[in-house]
Order: sequence, then C-alpha cells, then structure tokens
Amino acid sequence: MTATAPETGTSGPGSQPPGRRERKKQRTREALVDAAFTLFAEKGFDATTVEEIADAVDVSSRTFFRYFASKEDVALTFQEEQTRAVLGKFAERPPDEPIMTALRHTVVEIARACEAGELGFDTGRFECMLSMMSDSPTLMAGSLEHAQKKQALLTEVIAERMGLDPAKDLRPHVVAAASTCAFQAAADATRRLGGTFATLSETVDQAFAILENGLNEPAPPRD
Repeated sequence: MTATAPETGTSGPGSQPPGRRERKKQRTREALVDAAFTLFAEKGFDATTVEEIADAVDVSSRTFFRYFASKEDVALTFQEEQTRAVLGKFAERPPDEPIMTALRHTVVEIARACEAGELGFDTGRFECMLSMMSDSPTLMAGSLEHAQKKQALLTEVIAERMGLDPAKDLRPHVVAAASTCAFQAAADATRRLGGTFATLSETVDQAFAILENGLNEPAPPRD
C-alpha cells in the first residue's frame, strides 16, 4: 500500500486553537501511538503489524497511513518528542555557557526526564523503546536515519548560539555530529552493557563529559 503524507494534527505558532476536526485527528493519532506501544511491549516490534495496530483502535489500515508512513514511524514518535524537548531546553540554557556544557546539561536533563516520567514523557514507552532498539535491527536502522535527519536541525541551532554561519564554518557541524554520536554511543552502551552503565542519563553524562574534556588523550607510555 502506498502511504500518504502523515498528518501530525499540530498547529504552528500564532495559529488558532484546533477545531473539532483537528482535535479528533489528534485523538486518533494518539490512540494509534498508544495501541502501537502496547502491542510492541507485548509482542515485540518486528512481530507487530500495521493491521493489528489499526484494529486495536478500530480503524482501517488506510486510516493508519494517513497519520504514519510505517510502523517504524509510530515507534520513532518517542524520538521526535525527545528532539523537541532537547531543542526547547537547549534554548533555555544561559547564553554565556560553553556550547558543549550547554548540550551536556540539556541532554542529561531530557534523559533523566524520560527515566522519571517527567516533562510529559511516558516511562513505559521509554523502556519499550530501549528494549526494541536491542531486539530489532530494522528499528535501529530507522532510529539512526532519524538521528541523521535531525542532526541538520541541531546544527542550525548550535550555529545560531555560537554566532556562526554553518554554510561557512565547520564547527557547528562538528559539534552537532559529536553530540549525536555521544548520545548514540551512550544508548548503545546502556543497552549492551547494562551492568556497567546503569542508566541512560548517567551514561550520557559520562559521554558528554568526554567531549567537554577533549578527546586528544596522550598515548600510553611504551615499555
């Protein structure tokens, strides 16, 4: 089936409050996300089908594709929420704070909020997402693609804070790429080495501390 462009049901800054039709769309979208994560937790990501998600909300698969391009798109709504939260909190950091320090505080705060169910995050979805990343190569690939797309947006925000033109200066690109990789490395270490790295927020904090302190470690002495 060919998917249509997904409907977000959101409104932009300065727009009128959503009408009844838009509110109904938003409720349907949220119901699909809720049903999807319930099924993901019960059956796993790969074993869950679009048809099952749609049936759980008593809508057709055709209706599902009005809101989401795929079941990967549904699962990655959690990462969309994380991205929005990171950008929002990053904008609130003190303007004189060093760039990597600001990013470290921001990302750690969002990771802790995901773990604690704060700032509107659902801990059940968070834990389900971590589990699915470990079990589904398909979703992991989608997550990495999502991160690459969002990296361009992060680059723009970082460049604005640094007062640099990203079309002429490489530094915002490097900072954004390093931050994205640090988060991914921390998430991977948490999933695979849970006994060593207890929580995502703690591991993210360690990863960004490495970036803050610099990576040019001296070579070990030779015997």
